[in-house]
Amino acid sequence: MDKLKITAGPFVFGAVLLTAAAPRTCARFRELMPYDNKVIHVRWSGEGVWVPLGDFDFGVGYENHTSHPAPGQIIVYPGGISETEILLAYGNVLFSSKVGQLAGNHFITITEGLEQLPDLGKLVLWHGAQTIRIEAA
Repeated sequence: MDKLKITAGPFVFGAVLLTAAAPRTCARFRELMPYDNKVIHVRWSGEGVWVPLGDFDFGVGYENHTSHPAPGQIIVYPGGISETEILLAYGNVLFSSKVGQLAGNHFITITEGLEQLPDLGKLVLWHGAQTIRIEAA
């Protein structure tokens, strides 16, 4: 497992890449690191923040996929019936879009700073998009 540092708004988290469970997704994401973008609050899925990626081709299929990421789990939806996206659960999530329930590849788990996740979610919900950076620790 590769250690990561995730900075989202004013919050810093420790995390790991799940290379054994999602090897293709992790390999592709490593190519994009350090990863910088903005997170916004999810529309349909519940308590999560997401990075909408439109028609970006992540280049992987399903692996280690779930529709119910737990708080601190990060998934990537590689595209298909909805747009490509990265989602970070901070509470209860049923991953979905306007076309219905989806499944995304669980490839990162936050291991440090989990207690800050609800505050991140509230910040994004009430104050808008926040910068996110995912890099090697």
